[in-house]
Amino acid sequence: MRVIGIIAEYNPFHGGHEYLINKAKEMVGDSRAVVMTVMSGPFTQRGLPAVCPKHVRAKQALSCGVDVVVEIPFTFACSPSERFARGAVELLYRTGVVTDLAFGVDCKDPSLLEELSLIEPDETVLKNELSEGKSFPAARATALIEAYKGTASKEIVSDTLRQPNSILALDYIRACREMNTGFKIHMIPRVPGHSATSSRECLNGINTRSVASVADALINKIPEKPLAVMLAAMSNKTFTIPDKKAYMNDVKLQIRRQDDVSSYAYMSDGLDGFIRNNIDDNLQTKHFTMPRIYRAIASMMVGQTAEYVETEKHVQYIRVLGFSSEGRYCLKIMGKCARLPIIMNCSDALEHYSSKPRLKKQFELDLLANDIYASYASMQDGYEWSVPPIKVK
Repeated sequence: MRVIGIIAEYNPFHGGHEYLINKAKEMVGDSRAVVMTVMSGPFTQRGLPAVCPKHVRAKQALSCGVDVVVEIPFTFACSPSERFARGAVELLYRTGVVTDLAFGVDCKDPSLLEELSLIEPDETVLKNELSEGKSFPAARATALIEAYKGTASKEIVSDTLRQPNSILALDYIRACREMNTGFKIHMIPRVPGHSATSSRECLNGINTRSVASVADALINKIPEKPLAVMLAAMSNKTFTIPDKKAYMNDVKLQIRRQDDVSSYAYMSDGLDGFIRNNIDDNLQTKHFTMPRIYRAIASMMVGQTAEYVETEKHVQYIRVLGFSSEGRYCLKIMGKCARLPIIMNCSDALEHYSSKPRLKKQFELDLLANDIYASYASMQDGYEWSVPPIKVK
């Protein structure tokens, strides 16, 4: 059985995601191949609450060809590229059933990414770039360009690394190699005209509590089935799109209540002081990227410390969010092959609390992240305890 792993956020789900799912099946050449998506939970890699709750996004994916959806724990989902990639790849690897990994790329020559993944950034250049105030992603890209000794021109390498998600693609490839996953990698060129960012921007300035307004804004951005899933959930008052303004207002209160926030993850290099001094103004800066700032803020809200991120390098469980009939068969096999506990419902995690303290800590962060998300999405506290995995035919 071929099982294709796809790492995604679906924030929100759009036509490019559907294309990637279908293209991955085509490239594998097995009409019965199972697609398993490992997906961010309530907070995304960029550090902000997702547009839709994870169970709604899981159902959207299942409506468009995905067979199993599992969740990346908060500590890896809301993290820099390298940690995000390692956590997601490890999760797929530990299922014991994934054979292939597919992801989208924007560069003209995907083979160059394979080549670049074999080299390390020039440390001297990296340090110099950081000392000049460059952000880490920008400094890392420059250091990779300087370390590259291949046949492609510097201009082509630079252009490749400037493309969206190229650094993330490099980290996927490196994680697969370092873990010796054996995955067959499929890099699929993205099709123009699809962007999660542009879809989210369509929601700016509209009444996001109005189902009609959201429908009008997204009707040409999201395929029919996943849009119907989203609108139905909103109509049933399952959730409202999270109120970012209310979230940031509470962030300001948290900052003011605490004398020192430097112990939280990603608050190093003076970021804690920068946020405190600029929280009422524009946080945009060349040195600290907005994703870095938002990840630090999310860690503060959830209570994730820098020490925890430094010491916990591995995923501790496989949290299943949903599955199709084909996915059900895959899960049966996974039950025999997985090298991590499989959690279908929150109560499953409790059974491991006494014997697996690392699982307990990681899962408790997930529960806190979900409760925080729920408070800004008009959802009940502890909602996750009552939501079973989504099942579709």
